[in-house]
Amino acid sequence: MVKIRLARHGTKKKPFYRIVAAHNECRRDGRFLEIVGTYNPLTDPADVMLKEERVRYWMNKGAIPTNTVKNLLKKEGFSANPA
Repeated sequence: MVKIRLARHGTKKKPFYRIVAAHNECRRDGRFLEIVGTYNPLTDPADVMLKEERVRYWMNKGAIPTNTVKNLLKKEGFSANPA
């Protein structure tokens, strides 16, 4: 099963996250299929960059976003259904 989730990068006390499509068996920061965005929680407001067409592609293929990614997508106004 493929999930859309966060992979942590950056240094200690300065996290930076990639939003990735990855198999659920792989480690958090391990192998992934594709980077579909980034998330920087240290900026005010938090900086979220998405490749919307790739997120939509993976969701149409059956990828399930984690709760955190689902909240980020909702906050960015992303809708799973094409308009």
